[in-house]
Amino acid sequence: MKLIFEKTVPGRRAVQTGPGDVPTMNVRSSLLRERAAELPELSELDVVRHFTELSRRNFGVDSNFYPLGSCTMKYNPKVAEHIASYPGFAQLHPLLPQLRMGGMLTQGALQVLYEIDLLLREITGMAGFTMQPLAGAHGELTGMMIMAAYHKDKGNKKTTVLIPDSAHGTNPASAAIAGYDVVSIPSNENGVMDIEAVRRHLNDEVAGLMLTCPNTLGLFNPHVKEICDLIHSVDGLAYYDGANLNAIVGKARPGDFGFDIVHLNLHKTFATPHGGGGPGAGPVGVREELVPYLPVSVVVKRSDGTYTLEYDHPKSIGYIAPFYGNFAVVLKAYVYILMLGKEGLRRVAENAVLNANYVKEKLKSHYRIAFDRPCKHECIFSISDQMAQNGIRATDVAKALIDRGFHPPTVYFPTVVHEAIMIEPTETESKETLDSFIDAMIEIAEQAGSEPEKLRSAPRTAPVCRPNETAAAKDLNIAYL
Repeated sequence: MKLIFEKTVPGRRAVQTGPGDVPTMNVRSSLLRERAAELPELSELDVVRHFTELSRRNFGVDSNFYPLGSCTMKYNPKVAEHIASYPGFAQLHPLLPQLRMGGMLTQGALQVLYEIDLLLREITGMAGFTMQPLAGAHGELTGMMIMAAYHKDKGNKKTTVLIPDSAHGTNPASAAIAGYDVVSIPSNENGVMDIEAVRRHLNDEVAGLMLTCPNTLGLFNPHVKEICDLIHSVDGLAYYDGANLNAIVGKARPGDFGFDIVHLNLHKTFATPHGGGGPGAGPVGVREELVPYLPVSVVVKRSDGTYTLEYDHPKSIGYIAPFYGNFAVVLKAYVYILMLGKEGLRRVAENAVLNANYVKEKLKSHYRIAFDRPCKHECIFSISDQMAQNGIRATDVAKALIDRGFHPPTVYFPTVVHEAIMIEPTETESKETLDSFIDAMIEIAEQAGSEPEKLRSAPRTAPVCRPNETAAAKDLNIAYL
């Protein structure tokens, strides 16, 4: 393509990049190249082979089992991806008008936002939602900002938030960013937040509680309703971290437990992509009294059946993200919920719990089980005494799984379990896949007794061997062992 330059104004040249009917564009002379860019000359075949090879090194739920505890790495149905690619959705621009000058183009998207709000209300027992938060942790921060706005509006002098010691690390971070001090509540001998410790730390300075239910140990706290009532007794708010909703979706609603604020991870419960640096979504729902504090804008349905955006919410915390959130991700969750319906969502929870308990029962004679009682969606192990005696650690088990074609589960979290190995199989995995994974875990446990040195040097079949992790943390160019 030939570039034609002509003098226009001092310091600028008009760049015409096509036929004469294509408008010219003024560009500063200082920004124009004096000679053509020196770009590498590659054949199509070389480029295709390069990127195909990179794709073969990629690891994802579509290609392998991904039992990443606490993260619910479930399969993303392709029908939702297909619908999200419809031109009527994919080609919309957020600045298009809602009701005039072609506004009918946006009515379908606004209807999706309006209806998923209603669906999530029913699923969680909340009175209203915002789709703006761009990730789960962003949803946490939004929820804590709503909590702070509530207390400020009432004139409450609140300074602290109670959080269990087994919480996701983003919980205390979100509370701190919102301006609160964090008080860590210990777990009891049953692996759940100690209600007596909550009582001891309860005072008029408590703004609220952040709680994951079931918790990161995969355990349900039978005192959750009583704990929420305690928080309410000092005019505090109970915040539900929805990271583990997959274990109870369709079976129980956080609002019925007494929670006032809920954030959801659409990738964890409603099968949208997990992110990996890409878009996410962490909708936040609240009970009736907190609806005025939700971010603007709010999608409403007019009397004539059309949809529009409302901005007149003086108590709103304002925008927490541009426009309406990551619409395509929200759309995929909408499709997933409509596909499954009420009974389907119940089966999600039932099968997720069934798979986790199946893995737990098969492995508990080979690894130390953290809590030997029925779990929810994930189970927590530690290395056995024999493995510890042979110098094997949780990281060795994780690296050895790579040699066997599995993504390692989460290790060393939650920190309340020594040498933790946290496994979440999700409901989308077949019994055959789980059996293959279980066999690999048993083989690793046996190898710890017969050939521990091989485990300590795993992975042995990956593109690169295990680095010296301590040295690599200090020097990125460190040689591999």
